[in-house]
Amino acid sequence: MNTAQHASIKLTGSSFEIGYQHGQKAKKQVLNSLQTYEKMFKEYASMSWKEAIEKASLHLHAIEKYNLSYLKEIEGLAKGAGVTFEDVLVLNARSEIALINTMDGCTAFALTPPKTTKTWLAQNWDWKGEQNDSIVHLEIKQESLPAIQMITEAGIIGKIGMNDRGIGVCLNALVTDTWKPKVPIHLGLRAILESTTMEEAYAKVEKNQMASAAHFLIASKSEEMISMEVSPVHTAERRGSNGALTHTNHICSENMKKEVKEDALPDSFNRFSMVTKLVDEIKDKEIEKENLFEILSSHENYPSSICRHSSPAQVGRAKMETVFSIVMNLTDNKLSWSIGKPCER
Repeated sequence: MNTAQHASIKLTGSSFEIGYQHGQKAKKQVLNSLQTYEKMFKEYASMSWKEAIEKASLHLHAIEKYNLSYLKEIEGLAKGAGVTFEDVLVLNARSEIALINTMDGCTAFALTPPKTTKTWLAQNWDWKGEQNDSIVHLEIKQESLPAIQMITEAGIIGKIGMNDRGIGVCLNALVTDTWKPKVPIHLGLRAILESTTMEEAYAKVEKNQMASAAHFLIASKSEEMISMEVSPVHTAERRGSNGALTHTNHICSENMKKEVKEDALPDSFNRFSMVTKLVDEIKDKEIEKENLFEILSSHENYPSSICRHSSPAQVGRAKMETVFSIVMNLTDNKLSWSIGKPCER
């Protein structure tokens, strides 16, 4: 499947107006997101939607302190989609609600000189196939902030993407029971995308500000990149060697492992080894996006492969597939993506 059915949605104006346009233009997709997560919370966490709202509401004070405009955007989004503020708040805190019992997949990597001549970010986002119909490409223009391109689940105001200052971010879920009523990780992603420098992006998510555990792979056209494993109790970072950084869905920092108990699936380690190997094998510095989509299409170690297909071998929380793939050329400010498996793009 290609992206022809997923045209970019352009959002401009105040925070409320941006949210309203998002909700109005992607109402069908927002409603699909709500349906998916109501079912998931019940199936994996034995949690009703009312209970999910109660947990999401615990984050309100932290979000208000972090960036009040995010609450205004959520309010506008709810209005535009014809749902409640609380419904959209739940979507934006869905990782804090769902990921204790299930997980995103995801394989991500960053490349900079001297490995390549440009700075690249790429990843597969693996999740429940039901969310294929919720994926949207947002182009957001706000006064006095960088313009953003982002691939997200409709109703969620922060996720994977880049801005016109050359800052980009990828996301890998980490399954832990570590949670505090702090800033939901998807809003941390949005804050990174609103940053003008790597220093600013780093400051937005350091010092244990995030409510749950996750991995953010951040890179810049300034040829910097950093791997940040965040949580409400500990934050760890890794720097690349020879212009490459990779990550999947398990904790890499030994210090983080001491502070956060995780429940990683074996396939994460298989995918990490394979993506690291494939990245190491890149010899041509003048690579193109097709070279990176080829890595994302790898079926080595199937079904624990980088390109994920739903299979009978997957049961319970391990049952997932690649929902979208993204390659970002941060040097030239170009974002390419495809819905579904990259091997079919």
